[in-house]
Amino acid sequence: MPCPRCQTDLPEVAHYCHHCGLDVRSNDVTRRKSFAVKPDEPVASFSLVSTIMPRGVTEHPQTYRLALLIALTLALGTAIFGALPLAVMIAAFAIPVVYIVYLYDVNLWEDEPVPVVALAFGLTGVLALVFTLIWTMLRGATFSVGDLGLEASGGGAPEVTDFLLAALLVPVVGEVLRQIGPVLLARRREFDDLMDGLTFGIISGVAFAAFDTLVKHWDLVVGGGRGVDEPGLWASLIFLEGFVKPIIMGTATGIAVAEFSGLGRGYDGFTPRYARGVAEAVIANVLYGAGVYFCGFAPDPTLGVILSVVWGLLIAAVLILRVRNVLHHGLMEAALEAEAREVVGETGELAFCRRCEMPLVPGAGFCNACGAAIKVQHRLHGRTGGTPAPSDGPPAEPTAGGTAAPGGTATAVSTETAREEER
Repeated sequence: MPCPRCQTDLPEVAHYCHHCGLDVRSNDVTRRKSFAVKPDEPVASFSLVSTIMPRGVTEHPQTYRLALLIALTLALGTAIFGALPLAVMIAAFAIPVVYIVYLYDVNLWEDEPVPVVALAFGLTGVLALVFTLIWTMLRGATFSVGDLGLEASGGGAPEVTDFLLAALLVPVVGEVLRQIGPVLLARRREFDDLMDGLTFGIISGVAFAAFDTLVKHWDLVVGGGRGVDEPGLWASLIFLEGFVKPIIMGTATGIAVAEFSGLGRGYDGFTPRYARGVAEAVIANVLYGAGVYFCGFAPDPTLGVILSVVWGLLIAAVLILRVRNVLHHGLMEAALEAEAREVVGETGELAFCRRCEMPLVPGAGFCNACGAAIKVQHRLHGRTGGTPAPSDGPPAEPTAGGTAAPGGTATAVSTETAREEER
């Protein structure tokens, strides 16, 4: 039987198309009920491990889930019993250490650990360290503990300068710094896949969060234990800074870098999709910073931290859903590109739709991903910005590269031309 999406001949007993991944046994055309990374989960799920660690989730997801659970338990336990120096250190580096182990486990970097660690983790960590040291010197009394305004609780009021610092300057500049290392990695041929970009963005985000936490809470690290008179306060603060914040920063940066990598061979670069991803990441961090700042003015310090945790979890949930959608659609669309490349062959030139950037089957009149008419696209977007091809006369047969012969209608531009124009 043929696949309804890519027309590949399938065995009668097939449940999924082996080329495009479509579930041919259900009416779920977009496969929303079956996540491409882990088919037994829906796309709209809050499963953290299959979202941020997609490559190893099918083999041993329980290993990473258990590692994160142990780290969380240790950090919260030490905070509850007053061992705050140890709690801060565990919280700061728990997720980064687990994630680096995950990268080694799945051999993501193809036997090149030094460049990946140096750019995705080390460079971001140094930038975070320097930047956090600079902006914390500009902070006021409302930033005394965890940027939560604990000294201002019960009578203080927000200050415009402090708000702009916490909710605008720090999130925006921080996101720009987190993009540097992953973008440099994603430009390399061996690391230009969408899943690679997502992973590098996540490790950069959690690295930034780790050193940011370390700098801001250095007084807790060197100050020794604080006793157990307020275990709820310290446990909530450790959970916020050590686990909620890294998830927000990691997933937000991961979304943007994934869009930079794009689909298929080569990286897409600084396209409108990447700009949208960066904007989403900045907005998420601005909302998080603003929410944490205002929650710090709650009448009770513990209540302020708990409200910050709840607010951060809401933002993290939205980002997790967004990451899953980007990853799911990216994998499904990349399968279409692989199918199209089989048609044109390794030496052939593949044409892409100008609307959705998906590959076109040679001779197609419409894009089989978004349904846009190829003839209309060509008339609106010439190959090199010149005059459109004439519309009179019978359509010419497309060449192996996906463009029509002179005198007929043409398909979308070639791979290299399209991506050069985007860059």
